[in-house]
Amino acid sequence: MADLVESTAKLQLDEETGEMVSKAELKKRQKKREKAKAKEAAKSEAKTDEKAKPAPKPKAAVEEATIDPNNMFKTGFLEEVFKIRPMKSVFTRFPPEPNGFLHIGHAKAIAVNFGFARYHGGQCYLRYDDTNPEAEEQVYFDAILEMVEWLGFKPYKVTYSSDNFQKLYDLAEKLIGLEKAYVCHCSDTEIKLQRGGEKGTAGPRYRCKHAEQTVEENLTEFRGMRDGKYKPQEAFLRMKQGSITDGNPQMWDLAAYRVLDKPHYRTGDTWKIYPTYDFTHCLCDSFEGITHSLCTTEFVQSRVSYEWLNKTLGVYEPMQREYGRLSITGTLLSKRKIMKLVTEKIVRGWNDPRLYTLIGIKRRGVPPGAILEFVNELGVTTANSVIEIKRFDQAIRKYLERTVPRLMLILDPIPVVIEDADGLGGEKLTIPFSPKDPKMGSHDITFTTTVYIDRSDFREEADPSFFRLAPGKTVGLLQIPHPIKAVSFTKDDATGKVTEIRAVFDKEAKKPKAYIQWVPTEAAGSRKAEVRIYNSLFKSDNPGDAPGGFLNDVNPDSEVIYPDAMVESGFDEVKRRAPWPEAAGESELGKGGPESVRFQAMRIAYFAMDSDSTDDRIVLNRIVALKEDSGKS
Repeated sequence: MADLVESTAKLQLDEETGEMVSKAELKKRQKKREKAKAKEAAKSEAKTDEKAKPAPKPKAAVEEATIDPNNMFKTGFLEEVFKIRPMKSVFTRFPPEPNGFLHIGHAKAIAVNFGFARYHGGQCYLRYDDTNPEAEEQVYFDAILEMVEWLGFKPYKVTYSSDNFQKLYDLAEKLIGLEKAYVCHCSDTEIKLQRGGEKGTAGPRYRCKHAEQTVEENLTEFRGMRDGKYKPQEAFLRMKQGSITDGNPQMWDLAAYRVLDKPHYRTGDTWKIYPTYDFTHCLCDSFEGITHSLCTTEFVQSRVSYEWLNKTLGVYEPMQREYGRLSITGTLLSKRKIMKLVTEKIVRGWNDPRLYTLIGIKRRGVPPGAILEFVNELGVTTANSVIEIKRFDQAIRKYLERTVPRLMLILDPIPVVIEDADGLGGEKLTIPFSPKDPKMGSHDITFTTTVYIDRSDFREEADPSFFRLAPGKTVGLLQIPHPIKAVSFTKDDATGKVTEIRAVFDKEAKKPKAYIQWVPTEAAGSRKAEVRIYNSLFKSDNPGDAPGGFLNDVNPDSEVIYPDAMVESGFDEVKRRAPWPEAAGESELGKGGPESVRFQAMRIAYFAMDSDSTDDRIVLNRIVALKEDSGKS
């Protein structure tokens, strides 16, 4: 039996039918399809009086080379950034606002900032830009650090903008003393008029009258803001930046401080005023000695104000450069819209596997190494990357193909009683986890006289185009020496569903045209499982613009649950040896959550264990299908 096990382990997937077949059978089918295509092409060309051309020969499969993980730092935009400012000690920072969960776009920012520093032998800070106490919660602080570490990075230091509140306040007073800041009491409407109106075309721009106040008046007013004299929106500190007629809106006397009547998560009631992003960011970069401040292109115009403030205050000046952000079509990344999905119970929470929050992607089972590889493949330029979901899925699929083991899983089981299998009952088969990578090892599975196959692999009536099991029809079982032939089946009168198939070994048959997966009984170690098949959450590529709003675009089949699936006993070994693979933040045995238990279910998809799993209950999430357009004939 060992020789036969080895030979069936070399079966290949027929992507058009979803069947496992021998290499010779697959080659035969491909030739037949090529002839049919060539014949059809010849007919089409004959209609246009063109000479029929021979069908092109199929290209030999070439194994894709793994991209250098440091490629995006060695070439292109990031290579040029370093050349502009080559430093022996590189310091970067990743500065998220702790007011929500990170999404796929942040993965690129993490990879760029941490990766750039690491490649050049430097360090990267994780700095929480916690200057808005109205929106910050501890759960976000925790989740951000967890995602950075999951992607395989360790911050040089974890810092907070709020650590610098006193220092920032002192510099604000210095700016007032330099006659480069003033306290303004204008309304939003007045400020819009000063800036030329809503669209900038209402009239010439002009500076606020409060800009003419003396240094002493501004210091008195600013200290009054600090001491609680004013309510929110009654006063704020503005920077006096060059000419108000400058063509860059980031130089139109931006706000530096505003009044907020809200205790801060870390500093409590100490402060009544809080610095803005435009005042805080560049100065915190300066305090931390950041050499390369890397941010997305939405901050291109901000570079001028960034440099102006540091230069005006006479502090150390980091270099800011901007790269294109990453976004994905067919989903939503807006915190407000995701919150609506959560509160309406359309998804299971912020970590729902259908969402493109990083905690959702992680829960689905996408490996951190696949995300980093995807970002590296895209490269870094100044152009924004708007990627289709299917391209992201293909990158995940390619990564999993070479890094996770294979098991047999049945989504919708039907028992098959093999009437003449008594001689093989209880025999152990040793099966490799991967036909391509011997280092993954192998596991044992026990053959039983009753096995389970998937309902989709049986038809009540034989069909010439159907190569799996049907009455009087033969099919191979993966790893089993002889094919089986169905001889009868029984049905439930109430539901009309097949409840049992009886079969015999067809020892006289030639090699079968197709092989299907199977699992033995629970007594032999198979495990019951709930399997969740995740499809796109939305029906369109742009749910934000869907008629009637994004809630009308929700795909009703985005989650399909198989409550009574079965997985073979090798699952226990895969779970014991997790993570699969050992990479990024899951770099060693036992380092990783349930989602690090990943495998390819042969002929079905890639799966990972869900966080709803317990010792007595296995829940599996589909990470990605085996191919883009899955389906079996």
